[in-house]
Amino acid sequence: MNWLSKITPPGVKSIFPKKNGPDDLWLKCPKSGEMVFTSDLPGLLHVTPAGHHLRIGPKDRFDYTFDEAAYTEVPTPEVTNDPLKFKDNKKYTDRLKTACASTGQDDVMSIAVGKIHGIETVILVQNFSFMGGSLGMAGGEGFIQACDVAADRKLPLVAFTAAGGARMQEGALSLMQMPRTTIAVQELREARLPYIVVLCDPTTGGVTASYAMLGDIHLAEPGALIGFAGPRVIEETIREKLPEGFQRAEFLKEKGMIDRVVHRRDMRATLARILSVLTGQDAKFPHEAEQVNV
Repeated sequence: MNWLSKITPPGVKSIFPKKNGPDDLWLKCPKSGEMVFTSDLPGLLHVTPAGHHLRIGPKDRFDYTFDEAAYTEVPTPEVTNDPLKFKDNKKYTDRLKTACASTGQDDVMSIAVGKIHGIETVILVQNFSFMGGSLGMAGGEGFIQACDVAADRKLPLVAFTAAGGARMQEGALSLMQMPRTTIAVQELREARLPYIVVLCDPTTGGVTASYAMLGDIHLAEPGALIGFAGPRVIEETIREKLPEGFQRAEFLKEKGMIDRVVHRRDMRATLARILSVLTGQDAKFPHEAEQVNV
């Protein structure tokens, strides 16, 4: 108890009740520790002043990528919610309900069609906030649906990946999505339609081992964790300390695993330039300063 509390007459505190402010008023930057107003984040594209790229959901991703934030969402196919009747310390169906309530999505994938500097494109976004972006039957169907939409409309496909791997609650049915999505990518290739992958933090597990590494072009956001097994698992297996920045986007670019690390503010223009080259269409830039050389 401080000295002010000691001299405050009884009952005075009840006259001035304590007001609790919103819990999400500030956000601490994971990179620098700096406190950032959450209300400032949309204007910063959810990138902190220190350059840390925060994880974002499908709506923000679509808004930041499509021209004038205008797009048409495509519904994803419905699948059996709990094919194995799985339960650990909590029912799988209960986990799905919680994820649906917190994200407003039916599952991990979201699809939309719109224009990127005038070039009509299909975008698929994998939401890490939905059960760690885990790939299950619904995720696999969502990816295949995006490929089908691109093939039917003769449009390029851009996939923003973010996942912790396969969804263990669906067992082998989840693992089956790896070859299924691989076949879908191959069909895009046979149709001579561009498939660009943007690797976001984190992209790991079976997603990395399938469609995340099958793009014609691989981009990544700064600092994104990209790999199959996590660094801790690798260190415990080989019993050695990993190099600084191992499995981060910049490290993988240096080793030739990805083509380019792109800041979020430059992503839209970069995608437009690549799509312009791959589709033979002219990207429309309102200002010359927005152009990014590829």
